[in-house]
Amino acid sequence: MIKSIRLKNIAVIERAEIELENGLNVLSGETGAGKTVIINAINFALGAKADKTMIRHGETYAEAEICFTVSNCSEVQSVLNEYGVEFDDEIIVKRKITLEGRSDVKINGETVTLTMLKKLSSLLCDVYGQSEHYSLLNQNNQLAVLDGFIGKEIQDLKNKALPIIESVKSAKKALQDNGGDERSRAIRLDVLKYQINEIEKAELYEGEEDELLEKQALIKNAKKIGESLSNVNGALYSDGGACDVISSAISSLHKIIELSSDYSALYDRLYSLKAEADDIASEAENLLSNIDLDEFESTRIESRLDLIKTLKRKYGNSYAEIVEYFQKSQIECENLENFERLSIEYQNQIERGLSELKAIYKDMYNLRLNYALKLSSQVESELKTLGMKSAKFEVLVTENDSELSLNGNSEVEFLFSSNAGEPLKNMSKIISGGEMSRFMLSLKIVAGGNGETYIFDEIDAGISGEVAKIVAEKFVLLSKKSQIITISHLPQIVSYADFNYKILKDDNGLVTKTTVSKLDYNGKIKEVMRLVGGDSGETAKNHAIESVRLASDYKKSI
Repeated sequence: MIKSIRLKNIAVIERAEIELENGLNVLSGETGAGKTVIINAINFALGAKADKTMIRHGETYAEAEICFTVSNCSEVQSVLNEYGVEFDDEIIVKRKITLEGRSDVKINGETVTLTMLKKLSSLLCDVYGQSEHYSLLNQNNQLAVLDGFIGKEIQDLKNKALPIIESVKSAKKALQDNGGDERSRAIRLDVLKYQINEIEKAELYEGEEDELLEKQALIKNAKKIGESLSNVNGALYSDGGACDVISSAISSLHKIIELSSDYSALYDRLYSLKAEADDIASEAENLLSNIDLDEFESTRIESRLDLIKTLKRKYGNSYAEIVEYFQKSQIECENLENFERLSIEYQNQIERGLSELKAIYKDMYNLRLNYALKLSSQVESELKTLGMKSAKFEVLVTENDSELSLNGNSEVEFLFSSNAGEPLKNMSKIISGGEMSRFMLSLKIVAGGNGETYIFDEIDAGISGEVAKIVAEKFVLLSKKSQIITISHLPQIVSYADFNYKILKDDNGLVTKTTVSKLDYNGKIKEVMRLVGGDSGETAKNHAIESVRLASDYKKSI
């Protein structure tokens, strides 16, 4: 439901805040006070087309914000997750337009596109009247309305069709992936066999590339390594080298080791140093003798590394990825070689699935035909009670050539005629704003809405008296399970409201401002009096009080 609406710098509205409730919310006011502006502003916030002409004179931008409270709606949750928008039980939609024509849309503070806003807002509420928010004029939505009216029976058929559709799609994809036409299959098989042979012939093993790179680095630096090791060996083993110097020191110290334990300890350290120096020199000599300067080995390593580089470029960035590609190619190759057998299996799977779907689609079609008659009759009856005595409504159901649609192969079109003698035509092409509002009220009473928000504009255009009372009572019925927001100038509808709001225009000769205030009981009585005729006498007041009392009694009785 809509919790609040905040408007700023929109047409004659400088600033307005409307706190709404669940149930029947009725906004009323004098002609020209700005009722239509509020509906247009709501549409703007929900994603309808707008331009800078809606910006209040003298201001640089216009802004509309709607706060929704939502709970346990998986579709809304899914859309917000898709957009990366966090929410708990509240969704705040804010839209702004500047004089330069720049538009800014935010959902819970996150910037989104206008398309994203429309997708979300279509799940949150619907506006019926002279606006672009005619979701029901889309034929796909008309099918959804009929299916919603049918309920469990059609949903059971869809649940039955879903796994079959997935099975057929899977078989078709398998045929395409593993087959295609004979020529394409032969070409693909040749390519796979070449690739498998290329990888097999390479005889790669885990860690080989690292080993080769290490060997390559040693060969490339053999001269430098040799010089370094020779210098180490020479420094230690040459005449007068480190080993000779240490040996001389040992001999000198040996003469006095018995005189003090300190001399003896020093002697032991020198002796250990000599042993370590001998070991280092010997190791350097061994490493020097093992240096590989074989140019053939160098060429082999270069060639091997080039091969590995080529395989990585073709089949994966690592040994593991190349192996994975190799294994998948083997499986695909085997499937292609056995294609004739597999294709028969896949084709049989597709034919069985399509045959089963055809039967389910026929059941869907017949079910929709049956319920289309019921929906048409009931909505038409409701329209007559709402003052549209000559209105005709038909739900036309036809078949198309869809094969893998969860909705089957049915198409639904709403046909409408408002005047006697006029032929039924596509509703989207002929229905007016006021007619659309009354039609939607009729449809929602018949097909039901639950936990949704509906905004009606001009629903009371051209009606009065008993019909107005009937409209008000139907609003009450619908508001028991949905939030209703309506603009009205009829005292009957204002009397039946759960919550009343007065739209006021203040014109001081220089600036015109529109404000919205919530009415208490006394304010409601005054507004009913104004709408009845403006008489402020005791008789008019008593009449208004009686109207509100009767409305209250009716609401308590249902």
